[in-house]
Amino acid sequence: MSKLTGIDRLHNILKALRTPKTGCPWDLKQNFKSIAIYTIEEAYEVVDAIERDDMDDLKDELGDLLLQVVFHARMAEEAGLFDFHDVAQAISEKMLRRHPHVFAEETGKSIDDVKNSWEVIKAKEKEAKTGGVPQSLLEDIPSALPGMTRSVKLQKRAARVGFDWPEISQVFDKLDEELGELRQEIEQNGSSERLLDEMGDVMFVIANLARHLRIDPEQASRAGNQKFTNRFNDMEKQAEASGKDMGSLTLDELETMWQSAKTKDL
Repeated sequence: MSKLTGIDRLHNILKALRTPKTGCPWDLKQNFKSIAIYTIEEAYEVVDAIERDDMDDLKDELGDLLLQVVFHARMAEEAGLFDFHDVAQAISEKMLRRHPHVFAEETGKSIDDVKNSWEVIKAKEKEAKTGGVPQSLLEDIPSALPGMTRSVKLQKRAARVGFDWPEISQVFDKLDEELGELRQEIEQNGSSERLLDEMGDVMFVIANLARHLRIDPEQASRAGNQKFTNRFNDMEKQAEASGKDMGSLTLDELETMWQSAKTKDL
């Protein structure tokens, strides 16, 4: 008997975990919705390992993410919907369709040509799926995406029909406008709903600015969070070295420690 591959072994493990009476009570209780949050979390942990350049951790995190794919496929198979083979087959066919410059006769394409071709093929797939029934250009952008990521996707779709600022200076002008409206609401003691609305406008424009700069706003946010964490950790070390309790320091003293941390390129 040939030795099982890693993926075959994982399939068998999930099948055992999901077997009534003999399986794991927790795994048996799960459904698509209940484990969706774990799928998202595992994807973020993959990103975290990449950004930390920890390849050993990346291997483990990719395994955790693969487990989620196999778990979903296993539940679908139990419901008679599809199985893991169908998932792999579908993505294989999609990749072949979307790379005609590699797997068909099209050749010599630049990166921009490839991106444009990808979008055209996606649009044809969408049209085939909907039977040609007109839909909103924004119809299939998932609402569960992280806010800034969804903002960028919405903006990219709108840009297809020319609804976009041609110059980045116009994005800065819009940001100034939205910040002014937010400041006005604050000065007028606006309701929490109004403040939420205006803050949302500001963040949407920031996402637009990142898009024009070809920067992933989520990645930029994570980088900013990590920078703050590194510098604050250094402030804690400074306080400990001086025998002081951070909670007892004045804002000016804390600011001095912050500036010191900044000089260390943290």
